[in-house]
Amino acid sequence: MTAPDTATRPLSPDVEQAEAAIVEHYPRLVRLAYLVLPPSLGRNRRVLTAHSLAQRALPRGRRDGAAARAAVQGGVPGQRGGAGPESGYAYVRLRVLRSALEAGIPLTFRALPRRAQLPPLLPQVWGLRLFPRSGGAEELALDQWLATLDGPGRAACVLRALERLPEPEVLRVLTEAGVANPGAAVAESGDPATDELFASPEFDPCVLQARPTDLLRRRRLVRAGIAAGAALLVCGALLALPGGGWGADGAAAPPYAKNAAAEQALDPGQLVRAAPALWRTSSRTDYSGWPARGDRVDDTALLRRALAVWARPGRSVVVSATPGTPSGPPMGPPQLLFAGTVDQAVVVLLYDGLRVARYAEPRSGTDIAALDFARTDGASADTATALVLSRVDGNVRYLAAPWVTGAALRDLLKPAGAPVALKLTADGMTPPVPSPAPEGTCTGWNALALTGEGGTRLITDLGELTPARLTSGAPGAERNVTEGAELGEWSRIACLLPSVRSHGVRTVNAWTYAKQPLPEGDGTATWLCTRAETWQGTADRVQAQFLAPGAPLAAQAAKAEGSPACGPREPRVLAGVLWKSKAGQWYVLAAGSAQFASLTVGGGQVSGVAAGNRLAVKAPAGAQVELSGKLTDGSKAGVLR
Repeated sequence: MTAPDTATRPLSPDVEQAEAAIVEHYPRLVRLAYLVLPPSLGRNRRVLTAHSLAQRALPRGRRDGAAARAAVQGGVPGQRGGAGPESGYAYVRLRVLRSALEAGIPLTFRALPRRAQLPPLLPQVWGLRLFPRSGGAEELALDQWLATLDGPGRAACVLRALERLPEPEVLRVLTEAGVANPGAAVAESGDPATDELFASPEFDPCVLQARPTDLLRRRRLVRAGIAAGAALLVCGALLALPGGGWGADGAAAPPYAKNAAAEQALDPGQLVRAAPALWRTSSRTDYSGWPARGDRVDDTALLRRALAVWARPGRSVVVSATPGTPSGPPMGPPQLLFAGTVDQAVVVLLYDGLRVARYAEPRSGTDIAALDFARTDGASADTATALVLSRVDGNVRYLAAPWVTGAALRDLLKPAGAPVALKLTADGMTPPVPSPAPEGTCTGWNALALTGEGGTRLITDLGELTPARLTSGAPGAERNVTEGAELGEWSRIACLLPSVRSHGVRTVNAWTYAKQPLPEGDGTATWLCTRAETWQGTADRVQAQFLAPGAPLAAQAAKAEGSPACGPREPRVLAGVLWKSKAGQWYVLAAGSAQFASLTVGGGQVSGVAAGNRLAVKAPAGAQVELSGKLTDGSKAGVLR
C-alpha cells in the first residue's frame, strides 16, 4: 500500500472536489465521526450526529478561505494528493474530526454553543430509533474502553487504527484539529493489536438496525397535539397578550392569563414541604407524608421552571399521562417530593393530592423538557412505596418511600434464586436496575422487593411513573408475594404482564382459583386469575390462565376489561380451554371458582354437564363450544369475557 504524500500542502479543494471526496468516502467519514463522538450521547443520537457532521463538512463557498488552506494532505491510506476527490479527503476529514471534537465539549453558560454541540438539524428520523448492529464480546470491550477516553484520545485511536496514519501524521492532524496536547492523546490511544476491531459492523453507522419509539406515548402525543391545537385556535388572542410573571420559565409557554390562585400555585416559595418524620405520625401513609428530598430542593430557579411548565407546557415539552389522569395545572401549591440530579437529567417530583407530576430537563440546558403525570388518589403504604425517577438505556432508577428500609432485586422467572440486595442513597434513590423489556423474548422479569412499614412488598416497572405492586391470594385477602409457592406462581405468569403495560395499573393480583386432575392420568393442571387494578378504577384488566403440568409458562384462557370478576365485588371466575392429551385426544377443560355448583358445555358436537366447579369432556379438534355455570345460590353465570 502506497503511503500518503505528506511532503506538500496543497491549497484547499473547491466545493466540487470536497463534495466528490465526501460522496466517495462517506462511510469512512461517518464511521470516524461516530467513533470520536462521546458515547454519552447514546447510540441513536451518535448515528444521526455522525451523518450530520459528515454532510456539513462541505465548504460554504467556492473555497473555504485561509482556514481551509491549512488542511494538509493526510490522504486516505493508499492514495496520493492530486486532482479529483482524493485531493479533498484530508480537508473534509479534518472538518469532520474538528466538529466531532467540538460536539464532545460540555455546554456551559460562559460561552455561546458551537454548531456541533447542538442536536443536528438534518438528518432527522421520526418514529424510529437507529443503531448499528451489535458485535461480539471484543467489540463490546473496545466500546467500553473508548468510553473511558476523552475526545482527543478517541480521535488518536481512530486516526491510527481506521486511517492507518503513522504517529507523526496523527500528531499533525490532531494539532490542526485544535487539540491542545496531541502527544498526551496519542499516549493514551491504546494497543494497536485491537486496531482491526475498528472496522467491525459494531461501529458502522451506515449499516443500521431500526426499532420503534414508545408507540403508546406517541399516540397520546398525537391526540394531545390535536387537542392543544384546537385550544390554541380558541385562545390565540389571549396568547398574544404581553407576559410577565415570575421570571425565566425554561420550556414553558408564555402566560396568557392572570389569576391570584394560579399565580400562588406557581410560586416556588409556596410549595408544601412535609416534615422529615411526618410519615411516622400521620393518619395517612401515602405520598403526602414524603419529605422533600434531593440535592436541588433549594434551587428556586429549577422549581420555578417545573411549576411553570406544569401550568403551561410549551411546544418543546414532551407530555405524557397514564390513562384517566388529567394533565392540567395544579389547583393550588403542590407538595415537593424530590428535586435533584439523576444521571444526565435534573428531575422534580410534585404531588397535588390527586396526581404525581415528574418534570425532567437535561443537565445541559432548559430549552426542552419532559412532563409526566400519574394518578395516585387512594394511595396507601402498600402502593406508595416508590416512584420512577428515570429510565436510561433500559435501566430504571426508583425513589423509595421514606419508610422503606431495604431494597432487593428479584427475577420473577427464577423463584428459587436469592434476591440481590440494593443500596439506597441517603435520599432514598436506588441504583439503576434493568427494567423488564416491553417486547421480545421473555427471558427474565425484574421486580423490586422493598422492606418497611410492616412487610416486604414486591413492585415492578410497567412503563409508568408509579410502579405496580404484585400480590397473591383470593379477592379481598391479597397478601405480599414472599413465600416460595407464591413466587412459583408468578414465575409462570410474569411474561403476561406486558399486556397490562402503560394502562395506569396500581396492583396486579394472582389467584389460584382451582386445581384440576387431567383426563388419562396426565397430571394436575392449575387455573389462575390475574387482576390488574388501575388507579382510575374503571378499566381493570382480568385474565384467566391455564397452567398445564410441566409447562414453563401459563397460557391465557380468557380476558376481560372493566369486569368486576376476580375482584372483591365479584370474587368468582369461570374459564375453559381446548386441551390435547399425551395420547392425542382433545378435551374441553373448564374450571370455576368455589362459588360454582355445576358447569355445562354445549355446541360444536360437544355436550356435557359436570357437578362441581370442574369439567372435562371429549371434543373434536377446533371445536367451538358454549360454556356456562350455575352458582351455589342457584343463579347462572357465564365465562370471563
